[in-house]
Amino acid sequence: MGCTLALGVGAVLRRNELAAGDAQMDRRSTAAATAVKIETHRYIDTLRNVAAAVGAQQDLTAADFAAITTPLRAMALAGATSVTLVVPAGNREVARVQQSWRDRGLTGLVLRPHGSGDHAFSVLGTGLNATSSTVGLDMMQAAAPAAALAEARRSRQIAVSDTYHLIIDRSLPPERRQNSFALAAPVYQGAEQSFLGWMLLGVRGQDFMGAMLTAVGPGLRDLTLEADDADGLLVTMASVHHPEAGSADLRRTVEIPVANSTWALRLSADRRTLPGADTGQPLTVAAGGLVVTLLLTSLIWVLVTGRQRARSRVHAATSKLAAEQTAASRQAGLLRAVLDSISDGVGVIGPDGNFLLHNPAARGLLGQEEDAVGGTDSWQQHFGLYRADGVTAFPVEEMPLVRALGGESVDHVEMVVRNNTHPDGRVLSVSARPVDTSGGLRGAVAVFHDITDRKRVETELRGFAGVVAHDLKAPLTLVSAYGELVTEALDDLAAGAGAPTLEQARKGTAKVLHGAARMQRLITELLDYTAARDATLRVERLSMRALVDDVVVTRTDAPDHQAVSRPDVFVGPLPDVYADPVLLRQVIDNLVGNAIKYTPPGQPPRIDITARTDEDGGVRVRIADRGIGIPDGEHAAVFDSFHRASNGTAHPGTGLGLAICRRIVERHGGHIDAGPNPGGGTIFAFTLPGSVAYGPEPVEAPVLDAVPAS
Repeated sequence: MGCTLALGVGAVLRRNELAAGDAQMDRRSTAAATAVKIETHRYIDTLRNVAAAVGAQQDLTAADFAAITTPLRAMALAGATSVTLVVPAGNREVARVQQSWRDRGLTGLVLRPHGSGDHAFSVLGTGLNATSSTVGLDMMQAAAPAAALAEARRSRQIAVSDTYHLIIDRSLPPERRQNSFALAAPVYQGAEQSFLGWMLLGVRGQDFMGAMLTAVGPGLRDLTLEADDADGLLVTMASVHHPEAGSADLRRTVEIPVANSTWALRLSADRRTLPGADTGQPLTVAAGGLVVTLLLTSLIWVLVTGRQRARSRVHAATSKLAAEQTAASRQAGLLRAVLDSISDGVGVIGPDGNFLLHNPAARGLLGQEEDAVGGTDSWQQHFGLYRADGVTAFPVEEMPLVRALGGESVDHVEMVVRNNTHPDGRVLSVSARPVDTSGGLRGAVAVFHDITDRKRVETELRGFAGVVAHDLKAPLTLVSAYGELVTEALDDLAAGAGAPTLEQARKGTAKVLHGAARMQRLITELLDYTAARDATLRVERLSMRALVDDVVVTRTDAPDHQAVSRPDVFVGPLPDVYADPVLLRQVIDNLVGNAIKYTPPGQPPRIDITARTDEDGGVRVRIADRGIGIPDGEHAAVFDSFHRASNGTAHPGTGLGLAICRRIVERHGGHIDAGPNPGGGTIFAFTLPGSVAYGPEPVEAPVLDAVPAS
């Protein structure tokens, strides 16, 4: 009862003090916000008057502008850097606008446009507060003033920009730049109110409001004026901090409308510094009552609770031990969960060379669920560890974990793991460090990172560089050589040479065009190869038959096919599929084009295109030809980048066509392979998602058994 009475009286007194502190804070916030409004309106009214005075001039000159704006220097506009006349100019009007102002006496004016499109150039300026004004700048190079100019012209009112660093401050060191803003006022001339441009006033934020905030901030700890930047985020324009004013436990935010924008004034104060907000009386009253009550209570408690206190101490000690054990178990579980969840493999061995732990990622990368038995000597055979060449067995003494067990730190050692789980091999980058396992015994920890894909990309890039260096350099050399021959032939023709020289020039020109076509074909296939990997898939339901017919007609009607070698193409029933029509057409076109290109001379190409629908709804498309075929052992390799079959090098190509087909098919979730055609030639087959997997089959169009060969 004594405690309740003492605390109740103290709470009432404290509530009264809190109310007094809130009232004091509200009054100070209102006063500060009013001061900020008055100061910003003074700048806006000043700029409005200047804009009106400039617009009243029929033919504005530099002398007129100076007479209007020079008095601003005596107005003590804190933070104001310069007042500038900005005029608009389209991309094609820059020269005309520059000349028109030079005709007004600004003979040295040079307008410096930024980018293309509309521009807004400063043509007249007056520096304020010992700051020089730069003319000729394109204000469109900064998003904040550009937006303010556009808003001022649209609304015919003064507009304030988002917070940014003034263009004239960009040459200053970063620590001297201030968050600033610009006021833009539209200028209209004559009775018809024709638009001349804008008056632009640049203001540095801290210089603008720093002194004023200091003046209105006695008793306050922090005052911060915030405004939006170009990204719409609130940033500090000006701030005043009084660290000696204690800690901030009272805060207010006041929104202040400024032209077309709204600023936020944030204030904080220590309640103890405000009059009547923290007298200490509630604490004194409550403490006195509590002391008296607690003295009496303590006397009784000492007498009757000695034994209970002993029991409590034992219980507390026991609970602490249980809590520590629970925390240790939780920490161990957390560490195990972290190791199990990371994608890189982690392995730890003890001083005897046996593994203490492997996380799941390590077991997956090494391809073995069971650890090696028998120490480090059994690792190579158990896991299948080889050097980076994939052939040489990795010496035990050079393995990263063995070196780390000897006290050495090892980084980024490449090794190949090849076993039953990884028959094609995985390339790992291994880093290892010595660790203290327990009781001062040295062990080692290793991190395994799978770099198989990265090594594959590096190999592909090396092949890419070699092909580009060879296949572009060769036609370039041809173009250059025959270009010189054409030049010499033309010189001879000019000197009066006869028909043989003209024929020589024509042959040289044909060679140049042939070389250019080779380079264009290589570049096109390289772009197609990149697009096959990076282009966005636009999957839709499409008619496989219509797409194949389009490709076949295009290929068979090509003017370079003579009647004797016109392709004979059979097209069987083809179901609808779900695929990207552009990329799928490229697959069909590449395979049909290869079947035509790799046909022995004098023999007409024969191509059979058929398809069947699997039980799971997938469609398997089969394209068989009677060409030169692919040598045994190379059917899988022809889908690698820049690889060409050993019997096809006499035909022009880059080795990218089938690689493009594989990328496109795999991006659709399918698979492509090649095999020998029993009657001679090659069979290419690939799978795609079919319409059965997505809905009922449409009514199939009439089947054309074959495309006529002539």
